[in-house]
Amino acid sequence: MNFGAILNIAGQEIRISVRNRWTVIFAVVFGLLALVISYFGMVTEGYAGFEGFERTSASLLSLVLYLVPLVALIMATLSFTGDRGASELLFSQPVARREILLGKLLGLCGSMLTALLVGFGLAGVVIALQVGNDGLFRFLSFTGIAVLLALTFLSLGSLIAVLGESRARAFGVALFVWFFLVLFYDLLVMGAGFLVKERTANLLIFLSLFGNPVDAARISGLISLGDATIFGAAGAALVKFFGGRGLSEAALLSILIAWTAGPISLANRILNKRDL
Repeated sequence: MNFGAILNIAGQEIRISVRNRWTVIFAVVFGLLALVISYFGMVTEGYAGFEGFERTSASLLSLVLYLVPLVALIMATLSFTGDRGASELLFSQPVARREILLGKLLGLCGSMLTALLVGFGLAGVVIALQVGNDGLFRFLSFTGIAVLLALTFLSLGSLIAVLGESRARAFGVALFVWFFLVLFYDLLVMGAGFLVKERTANLLIFLSLFGNPVDAARISGLISLGDATIFGAAGAALVKFFGGRGLSEAALLSILIAWTAGPISLANRILNKRDL
């Protein structure tokens, strides 16, 4: 494998992302939203002011679960369904298609990582100056989960783009995948749970964690916050099954890694067989 070629393609991808201002816009928007959520997170309880790292992480969880998968899917779809002439020129070079795929993904990951670190970093600096450093490690763990979730959906986006015959179709499928995994999946699982016996329903809810990276990231984020009362039924079942939070967290991270590696492998196989 030509790692030099992979790094060159990754660098080009980062430059394109910066030139298209996706990275800058996402970093600024995410940072501002994180600050707003941190400041107004308890306004319903009559308190306005910056919260500590733990409360901010809990408040940011929903934002991360909704926004990060959507942005990652859009960025991957834009990258892999770009200008046809540029794509033909790139694939005509003496570089393996696997290296092109990995280079593009590495560049996209670098762009998302930069945006997330800027966003979280901006909020983190302000919180540390206003409130203090208590809970900083959990905030950093939560940041790592957000980065891994972004990488998961970048890989899914690359697979969708490789499968799609046009940018419009790839965008349509990407939005459907986002809607299904982020919004509809849990409703489907809960609805199915009402149709079966309680024991089967509990097993179904437990197994549903393995079928959705968003749920895996959600439970992993809740575990990192350390509050056993907010895991939910699936998280509580997972902790009970593995006998503790440490193994449960490792299992959830393994799920996210599998959801990242699987689509990349499948996209690589499809790309190698396609006549470009």
